[in-house]
Amino acid sequence: MSTKKTNDDLLERLNLSRRSFLKTTAAGGAAVVAGGLVELKTAKEANAFAYEPYPKDDELETVVTSCAHNCGSRHMLVAHKWKDVIVRLSTDDGRYQRDGHFGKDSLEEPQLRACLRGRSYRQRIYSAERLLYPMIRVGERGEGKFKRISWDEALNFVSKKMIHLKDTYGPTALLDQSYAGASYGVLHKSDQIEGLLGRFLGMFGSRTNSWSVPSYQATTFSSRMTFGTIEDGNEDDAFAHSKLMIMWGWNPAYTFHGGNTFMYMRMAKQRGCKFVLIDPQYTDSASAYDAWWIPIRPNTDAAMMAGMAHHIFTNNLQDQAFIDKFVQGMDAGTMPDWAEGKENFNDYILGTYDGEPKTPEWAENICGVAAKDIRKLASMYAETKPAALKASWAPGRNAYGEQYNRMAAALQAMTGNIGILGGCAEGVGKAWHAEAVAYPYDQYANIWFQSIKSDRWAHCVLNYPNVKREEIGLWQRQDETDGQIPNIKGIFWQGSDWLNQLTNINKDLEAIKKLELVVCMDSTITPSGLYADILLPIATHFERHDTALPWYKGHYYIHRPKVIEPMGESKTDLQVFTELAYRIGGDVFGKAYNPKASRDYFHVNDNVDEAYLREWWETKVIPHQHVDMSWDEFKQRGVYKFNLDQPHVAFRDQIENGTSFQTASGKIEIFSGQLAQITDWKKTMYGYEIPSIPKWIEPWESLNSPKIKKHPFHLISPHPRWRTHSIFNNCSWLRETYEQEITVNASDARRLGLKTGDIVEVWNDRGKCVVPVYVTERCMPGVAVLHEGAWIDLDENGVDRAGNPDMLTLDEPSPAGAFAYNTVLCDIKKTDLEHRPGWDKLATSRAHVFRRDL
Repeated sequence: MSTKKTNDDLLERLNLSRRSFLKTTAAGGAAVVAGGLVELKTAKEANAFAYEPYPKDDELETVVTSCAHNCGSRHMLVAHKWKDVIVRLSTDDGRYQRDGHFGKDSLEEPQLRACLRGRSYRQRIYSAERLLYPMIRVGERGEGKFKRISWDEALNFVSKKMIHLKDTYGPTALLDQSYAGASYGVLHKSDQIEGLLGRFLGMFGSRTNSWSVPSYQATTFSSRMTFGTIEDGNEDDAFAHSKLMIMWGWNPAYTFHGGNTFMYMRMAKQRGCKFVLIDPQYTDSASAYDAWWIPIRPNTDAAMMAGMAHHIFTNNLQDQAFIDKFVQGMDAGTMPDWAEGKENFNDYILGTYDGEPKTPEWAENICGVAAKDIRKLASMYAETKPAALKASWAPGRNAYGEQYNRMAAALQAMTGNIGILGGCAEGVGKAWHAEAVAYPYDQYANIWFQSIKSDRWAHCVLNYPNVKREEIGLWQRQDETDGQIPNIKGIFWQGSDWLNQLTNINKDLEAIKKLELVVCMDSTITPSGLYADILLPIATHFERHDTALPWYKGHYYIHRPKVIEPMGESKTDLQVFTELAYRIGGDVFGKAYNPKASRDYFHVNDNVDEAYLREWWETKVIPHQHVDMSWDEFKQRGVYKFNLDQPHVAFRDQIENGTSFQTASGKIEIFSGQLAQITDWKKTMYGYEIPSIPKWIEPWESLNSPKIKKHPFHLISPHPRWRTHSIFNNCSWLRETYEQEITVNASDARRLGLKTGDIVEVWNDRGKCVVPVYVTERCMPGVAVLHEGAWIDLDENGVDRAGNPDMLTLDEPSPAGAFAYNTVLCDIKKTDLEHRPGWDKLATSRAHVFRRDL
């Protein structure tokens, strides 16, 4: 008999209707079953609720805004709010743009739909880790002991300390470690070059800058040397016209550049495009496009590309007409007159000078890819037009990663796939140009008094003054001879969780103990924040007025109004820097830093922000980009999507119309005249020689190294799908879907006696972390995959229990500035050490530590 029938029979015998029974029990009436008897107590019907009834959709206000984090795209979010609380988030459904309607989604104006990360932003806004009040450290660095103070106390402390450090140690005392984490727009901008912090410290007169970008410095260097610009990308709709797509270390299912990449690649697939993946692991993107997977040993990409180039040259498959017209240094016939006798790319590939031809067999011994597969891929790429070799950033995050990117550019050029629809010159991938700056961008915008490679700050601090300029990538200023080693005594973290993200975290932790001022400006209490002296609560992008920019790809703007009032005592970055400017330099500094604001901007900022944004739209966007939508209409609709006459293709104008490339020669420089003419490398930011043509250079750690006897696994740390670097690590909705785990091949697991779910320790001479293991055939033997960005959680011995791979990475200076995140050897074993799937020693939430009466 069913439970329902039993209950109905019971109610019938008691002469109670279901409705009256529910009323009684809801009001608190007790039904006591004893010896088969039921006693009912009479009670009134309940009229109260434990919470307010959930509002209906038509009772909610909807506000168009966007994501703000640094994932490669900034998609539309639609906030549904009840009074001053965001109840839920949806995304673009076609109705918000001009001539829009529900369901509108065209190739010319596609919907800008947010992913799971963006859709879960509400939990991040209202998380237990939300930083709501200024805090000052009262314990040891990293101990997590802070007490609440007023804004007045916090800003007085910071301003006085800044003045003291500048007066005592000079103009290099303060290190700018801003980055485009979650504080990025046209007005409220955290950025190494155009950011609010850089402008503030530059005007103050004490700033050491960081010149290398962790994500893609290798390809930035390569693109500037080869093309003279980092704007080497197509808009992603161009991918729909490719007949061959080579995804070299690229997983667009996880990393989004442009917003609709996956849609256009699906279109290419439907039109017959063939897909190839070169990667140590078989990714979800490879699965989605039924790609030919070519597993490759990490850090050996340039060698495989050299083998492909050899096959193309020796079989006369190169596009010689393209080379003769557009390329410098591909062969003897394209070398500049002044470089007679210097090695060209063809000489290197054929072994003319070193006696070692870079044959597919030579490459096979290095990269582990069969020579026949190298030949097959080389023929496919050379003989298919148009073909896109998408040289992603990840293989460049290695020792000498710039050689991989330069070798890719050589292949792109020798096959004539640059500047044509369906081809690809990426690279950096920066495509359509946005008008990116709304705040005053003037002579103070990027002043610095010394600049070093970003992940060498700890080395500089720990070894000062006995530091050689090449050890830290010291930038050569025009007004100096030997270069001043910066005496760093303080750090500002703005829009960045760099302590958690830079290489060799243990070295960073050692260095930070020597600093006299560490300021963390964030909306969330991050691992970096635990090591700060001062925590300043920054409003999220839902709590300030701005406009969202696409990031390197995507041709649109999204209005970002203030959706809710700032929580707690949060302020915007611009409010904080403006107030500090007034406190440090009075009206002169304050007005110079924020010309449209008065002294009360720290308390009332809406009209000033509106004025900056309106001026930006009316004086930059409308005239420069021929936009026919007023600022008021843009605000009302929430989005402006550009409808381009044709797909944006990098260097189309150079190839079709003969416009010069932005290099000294006016051509694609496979032989770099700039590099070839450097005589003293120690007086450059690079510090060490970089060959003038692309070459294979053995990295300091790889599966070909004798070091594998001690550490037999090569560890790579790609971007996860469920975080953006470290952002969203504390979002339980996403953590329920994906877990931080280390992926190994089934054969390695059998050898080590491991099965999926076992807890392992991963270690080398630099550090150790603990994490569950995932066993699969989708990863090549000898390689381990551990996604970057997990929040560190250190035990008493300094072991990370949360699985952050940067406990094991090395901060050695790769000459062109590449971060060697993926140049890591390690070992793995089953362990009894504690694993903590949460973060830091305060378990699931660190919020309670700030409620102490300290």
